[in-house]
Amino acid sequence: MNTQVRTPERVAIVTGGARGIGASVVHTLSAAGYAVGVVDLDLAEAQNVADIVVENGGKAVAVRADVSSSADAQDAVATIADSLGAPTVLVNNAGITRDNLLFKMSLDDWDTVMSVHLRGAFLFSAAVQRHMVETGWGRIVNMSSVSALGNRGQSNYAAAKAGLQGLTKTMAIELGKFGITVNAVAPGFIETDMNRAVAERLGLDFEDYKAQRVQNIPVGRVGQAADIAAAVAYFVSEDAGFVSGQVLYVAGGPRG
Repeated sequence: MNTQVRTPERVAIVTGGARGIGASVVHTLSAAGYAVGVVDLDLAEAQNVADIVVENGGKAVAVRADVSSSADAQDAVATIADSLGAPTVLVNNAGITRDNLLFKMSLDDWDTVMSVHLRGAFLFSAAVQRHMVETGWGRIVNMSSVSALGNRGQSNYAAAKAGLQGLTKTMAIELGKFGITVNAVAPGFIETDMNRAVAERLGLDFEDYKAQRVQNIPVGRVGQAADIAAAVAYFVSEDAGFVSGQVLYVAGGPRG
């Protein structure tokens, strides 16, 4: 009987990898020895991130995809597998906001946010898990948020992020027997372009906005993309092989 353990391919896919948290995750995984498929709707920005990885001696390929499209998800995973090898790490990071109070929120605002966050994570997880099952090893990390606990003006975003936590726990139960762990990271307030856009929409200077938010963060600072990337790096590591179905809040306190 052949009892040899297969060595997992060191290939990762990061959706929404063109900027912010996604780009930081790409560079962190590359530094850990992974070839990375950088998936984003903005191909030019994704290519910029991939080029930096290559310039630093790593391997990366940029792929344009609408994560809410089944065809795009299948094609993106196939392209990355052909270019870099079978992916055994998936970080479902792609996300958008369409904030508004419930009585002002349009059906399109609701559907778009749910499609990108929840449908996108489902589609990519379903496409990638086949490679993980064949290898007998895999790591899936879903990007949730403290907004999953509820946040004014974000009924769509909060519902999507809470849904990702349920998806995480269910996939962990279903995929564990194949050597695949599934976990979620729930960031608090992170200094990103998305939060800059929130400040702009509220008519606030971003530095003033950050100062307001810091008042409610116990560690006394806002988060950086690298803080989230570090949490992702733990979940995809060999050391986290007995950790699955968990949600890690990275918020500078119980809720940032």
